[in-house]
Amino acid sequence: MRLAGRFAGAALSLVMVAVLGFFLFRVVPGDPVVSMTRGRPTTAAMQAGLRAQFGLDRPLHEQFWSYFTALLRGDLGTSFTFRRPVADVILERLGPTLLLVGTATVIAVGLGLWLGVLAAWRRDSAFDRTTTGVSLTLWAVPTFWLGMLLMMATGDLFPSGGMRDTDTAPDFVSQALDVGHHLVLPSVTLVAVVCAEYVLVMRSSLLEEMHAPYLTTARAKGLRDDLVRRRHAVPNAVLPAITLVFLRFGLVVAGAITTETVFSWPGLGLLFYDALTGPDYFLLQGLLVVTAGAVVVMNLLADLLHGVLDPRVKVV
Repeated sequence: MRLAGRFAGAALSLVMVAVLGFFLFRVVPGDPVVSMTRGRPTTAAMQAGLRAQFGLDRPLHEQFWSYFTALLRGDLGTSFTFRRPVADVILERLGPTLLLVGTATVIAVGLGLWLGVLAAWRRDSAFDRTTTGVSLTLWAVPTFWLGMLLMMATGDLFPSGGMRDTDTAPDFVSQALDVGHHLVLPSVTLVAVVCAEYVLVMRSSLLEEMHAPYLTTARAKGLRDDLVRRRHAVPNAVLPAITLVFLRFGLVVAGAITTETVFSWPGLGLLFYDALTGPDYFLLQGLLVVTAGAVVVMNLLADLLHGVLDPRVKVV
């Protein structure tokens, strides 16, 4: 029953995301067609034709029904800027975002949890103070500012924009090396910021477990300190970080708007920026539904995984 309730809650959240995706951009003051055609030579007749093309001349309840039924079929509408289905535009940009933000997230999670465990286990040591201080600093640093600092610090050592060079040989090895070369700066920027978050969360969680009775019992049995940490303390301390980890994986779909914009990385983050500057309301609407839906799904998976890792949490 509890498992069914969690699935029902996730389904309700997805419906609310869909409803929000529709009404959020309808309550914005102004005419969407006028905003989208600003700076372009258009007549009143052309604007009326665009309203009819995008269904903006119909009553609001008819627009919502058409939008919702299309969404159930996987149709996110048509982008005004690209003149293509929104779903196709998003899928085209999804690969670069998964490559950049997914890679950075995996590295940041592993490195952050490992450093957090060591910092907590060596509490008040020089390593702990240094790790915590650096993590707090990086967590507070704006991502775009850190990215620009890295570009200035590395000079011409790494490319500062794009995903690949146009003059790279077409073979797989050359293309992979070129993409990897372009990937260094934006991924290091994201790893530095995200890793700091996991260091602080894991350190705090493990400190709460340090003086638990079961750890005293494990030491009394003669287990070495590293075994006590690895087999007993860490598995329990990592549970609060699971939701954060899955939330971060959910946000992978959204990309990193500031990082992708600074480094001109052709992913969903840069697509968000382009849609905002358009403005392309239909593309923004589709991006909101996809990214928010990904977070809802990953939170559901985090709840289910909690039940697997912690027998005290029942999921059935």
